[in-house]
This record gives sequence, C-alpha cells and structure tokens, in this order.
Amino acid sequence: MRTTLRISRAAVVFSAIGALALTGCSDDGDSGKGKPEKSSGNGKGSSSSVALPKLDGEKLSVAAVWTGAEQANFVKVLKEFEKRTGATVSFVPAQDPIVNFLGTKIAGGQPPDVAMIPQVGAIQQAAQKKWAKPVGPEAKAQLAKNYSQVWQDLGAVDGTQYGVYFKAANKSLIWYNAKAFENAGASEPKTWKDFLATAETVSASGVTPVSVGGADGWTLTDWFENIYLSQAGPEKYDQLAQHTIKWTDPSVKDALTTLAQLFGKPSLIAGGADGALQTEFPASVTQTFTGGDQPKAAMVYEGDFVAVNIAQTKAKIGTDAKVFPFPAVGAESPVVTGGDAAVALKDGKGAQALLTWLASTDAAKIMAEQGGFISPNKALDAAAYPNEVQRTMAKALISAGDAVRFDMSDQAPQSFGGTPGKGEWKTLQDFLKNPKDISGTQAKLESDAAKAYKS
Repeated sequence: MRTTLRISRAAVVFSAIGALALTGCSDDGDSGKGKPEKSSGNGKGSSSSVALPKLDGEKLSVAAVWTGAEQANFVKVLKEFEKRTGATVSFVPAQDPIVNFLGTKIAGGQPPDVAMIPQVGAIQQAAQKKWAKPVGPEAKAQLAKNYSQVWQDLGAVDGTQYGVYFKAANKSLIWYNAKAFENAGASEPKTWKDFLATAETVSASGVTPVSVGGADGWTLTDWFENIYLSQAGPEKYDQLAQHTIKWTDPSVKDALTTLAQLFGKPSLIAGGADGALQTEFPASVTQTFTGGDQPKAAMVYEGDFVAVNIAQTKAKIGTDAKVFPFPAVGAESPVVTGGDAAVALKDGKGAQALLTWLASTDAAKIMAEQGGFISPNKALDAAAYPNEVQRTMAKALISAGDAVRFDMSDQAPQSFGGTPGKGEWKTLQDFLKNPKDISGTQAKLESDAAKAYKS
C-alpha cells in the first residue's frame, strides 16, 4: 500500500494566518541566520549534531533534477559535507523521469552514489529493480531521532528503509502580487467560488489573474490533486492514489469540471491555454512578480518552494509577494505535500555517509537558511528559516506529524504520474488545451493508469 499524507486543517489555518499577518518579511531574516558552524573532519565535537567518517580522497556524486537557485543551495550542503569528511562531491544534473535517467546511468556502469528521488513510486521502482541500497545503521539512527514515522515509512519499501527524505513541500499555496490585488481592490479568497470571483475582479482591472506553468505537466497534476482532495475528500483521494477506484469515477468528473471553470476561461490565464503550455514553472512565478504594477499575472499556484523563484525577482516575500491557502472547493481547504528522498545507488562508506549527513539536523539547517525550502526534520530549530513566512510553513508541516497526505502523482508509477509527455502529465496538458473534453480526459487517464499500475 502506498502511504499518503495530508496536513490537518488546523495546520493550514495556522500557516495561513501566520504568513498573511506579516509585512516586510524579506530574506534578510531576523534570527537563526548565522553561517553554519564548522566542525572537524570527523564530524564530531560540540558544533556538530552528527558523526561522519573520514573520507579523504574519496570522490562521490549526487544526482538530482534541481536547477537554478535550488541546485546552488543544495551544493552548499554538499560543500559542508566535503569539509567535514575530506571527500569530494560532484552534483550531477538529472532529467525527468529520473528512473529513466538513472537506468541509463546504471546501464552505462556509471550510477551516481546517491540520487535525490522526488516520487514515492520511483523509490519503489528503484528498490524493485535492485538499484537502491538499504539505508545503513548510522542514517537510520538519524532518521529515528529526527523524523516522524510517516516520513520514515515513505522511504521504506516492504519494510526495508531505502530513502532519506531531505526536502518536504506544502503544495497547496497560492502566491499573489500584493500591488496587483491592491490596485484591483481584490481580497484573498477562501473558497473556490470566491477565487473565481477574485480572478474576474483582477481581470477587470487590466491584469490577467492567473499564471499557469503548463509546460511542466506536474504543475497541472497539483492543480487537480488540490481540487480533488478538497472536493472528494481524503478517503477517495487515497483510493484514487492507489488506483482502487478508476479515473472514470464520478468524483474525477466533478474535479475536472471544477478545474475547467478556470482552464475553460482563457482570459483568466496569462497567455491563454497556448501561452500557459509554453510557460515553464520558474517563469510562471517570475512573471507574476515582475513588471511593476502591470505584471503578466497577479496570482500563481504552487508550493512553498515558490519562494526560491520569487527571490530571483525584486519582490519581497510578505510585502510584495503574499500567499493564501488553496481555496476550499469542499468543506476544507486542501493541503498536499511532496518531498525529495536521498537514495544510495552504490554500496560503500561514502554513499552511506551522505545519507547520514542528509538525515542530520546540521544539513537541514544549511538548506533552510537559504530560504525556499522546508525540512521534514522535526529536530530542526525553526529559527534556521530566514523569515517568518518560511517558519510558519515549516511549523505547520512538522506539527501535522503523521496526519498528512502525499502528492498523488508522486505515489503513482512513474510512467503514469511522473513522465513528461506521457500519462497524467500529458493528458492534463491536453485538458488545459481542451477543458470541455472531460469524459475523454477521464478515459485517457484511466487507460494510462491501468497499464502503469499493472506493469
């Protein structure tokens, strides 16, 4: 059975109130922002929370699909590992689908020592193909000390621990250009009906309301999942995630019909459907927070990691860029979470040391200080985050404990839920282009899902 996650309603409210009450929360931060403390090469001593072995002269590689600022921030984590162990670590840029990328590397006899895998289904595939190596005792000890059971379970396959979740995400947030809202006289909506009304209000002011990064199919799965979770409820969400109900189920029709209320109005989407399908996720964010009081869009949906892309603009989080929870379609606003897990693909001291390091509070602190990141490490002091918006989002995730729901497409076999140009990604891109074809979209989703879950 695939584990699923959902942040509680109380956590959502706490996160939203905390974030939206703020002004001037730029990445300048206010506390807990000091440089990471250095330790001796063996990783021991008062400044370190984790013991690491000496690896002088050893060369290691870590593969991930991260790019831009996210990649640069992660490299800082790897650099500190180098200082503490004496190893040399190279970052290997990977492509989606990562299972295919890793398969090519393994077939060529050059697998990375560790891969950052963003899908639960991909971890399961790596374990089934016997690519993944079990987590060693030192990393397990860090997991037991620093992680809730649910995050340990997500990295396990048939009772064996393979993954160390380094990064988590609250994927149920809508970020907005505060000036565009102010000029339009718009307010933060709480329900889907209010969201559509707010979009029309913004549109009437001369600014296109919503930016959609449709060139990246995963953003469209996230739109669907949030609507589905709120409208159909968590039990149905679990059933669809496990494919114990079909994509032809009436609940899917209802969610697609709701999504079509936005996708079916090209005037509400920056560039219309065609423009959205040519807009990659980073650009969907930056075009919302550039252009002065005439941005290309006033709102963009995605997770807490949007902060990394906002940081590439002049907008300040908490003043220029604000955030509200994904609007409630049903009784409650949904919150879906995702994450990236480190998986060892080579046996050896170095790969296991990297897993131990990434499970530590020290490693999480370095990444957290950069912003645009949330750690599932419950031992991490929230003061490490650079602003109060980040801190409230992180606290919401941690306080939810085991009562959370994980991204549905990331639980699916990668051929269905995580492959560009195929499966759910492609079908929802086609749906964005033609949102009237709800029955055809359902039939295609079910056909692809049936094949993927059997393979």
